Amino acid sequence: MIDIHHHLIYGVDDGAPSFEHAVQMAEVAIAEGVTHIACTPHSSDSHPYQLDTNIERMAEIQAKVEGRLELSLACDFHLNADNIQDALKNPLKYSIGGKGYLLVEFSEMAIPPQLTDALNRLQAVGYTNIITHPERNPIIVKHPQMLADWIRMGCVVQVTASSLYGRFGNSAEAFANELLDRNWIHFLATDAHNLEWRPPHLKKGYEYVANRAGEETARRLCFENPRAAYFGTKMPKQPEAIGIWDSAPIKFQEVVRSAPKRPSASSGANPAANAEKKPGIFGRLFGK
Repeated sequence: MIDIHHHLIYGVDDGAPSFEHAVQMAEVAIAEGVTHIACTPHSSDSHPYQLDTNIERMAEIQAKVEGRLELSLACDFHLNADNIQDALKNPLKYSIGGKGYLLVEFSEMAIPPQLTDALNRLQAVGYTNIITHPERNPIIVKHPQMLADWIRMGCVVQVTASSLYGRFGNSAEAFANELLDRNWIHFLATDAHNLEWRPPHLKKGYEYVANRAGEETARRLCFENPRAAYFGTKMPKQPEAIGIWDSAPIKFQEVVRSAPKRPSASSGANPAANAEKKPGIFGRLFGK
């Protein structure tokens, strides 16, 4: 597996606090079957991007795991004015390995319409924008049509693996599972920050997706698409995103925790159609 969102570099943001801790996080990832990690220190108002320090400390960690785990430098890129201007002046600087795929994080306070224009401008200079953990952003959860708009314009979506099984709360769990059922997710990643409350556990997410949506989907989200992002190649053909062209693709309301099972063979393969035939909790909470 390949983890494209991991705060492994120590002492530069709210991720790994020390070299020793970072190495332990890397060892956990190796034990889970991860072969490549994109190290993603924040670039934000509170955590400025320290390119030289990031390169130096990543090299220290790489030396400890050489031959067992490959690291590449990326960024957890916050969409603020300074970042956007610098990224436009220095194309691909913040992307995974400098090869084009950019992890984009939106504020939880406000998402003005001008940021969609910023995504277009970043795309125009060569970035492929990866919208990170939308299921954890309360604005996107309340206004998921924004996510549909971004996907239609060519953005791709990364969900935190542990959101699928409730680690980030009921709303994130419900929204992440709905995105999974509708094929709106392109990547699973850990967004690991430490060994305790944000551990680098990708294997459980892989197994969850395999159980719910099938082994092929799990491989696509944890290996095939991440491989394309890591090496800067074109992503393979993706399944149709259900409802992506509808005028109101998802109507999301307040939710309670729910963990629906993978549809059985007798119930059909289209979760949206199943919801219409026999409305369950997601049929009541989400609509076209």
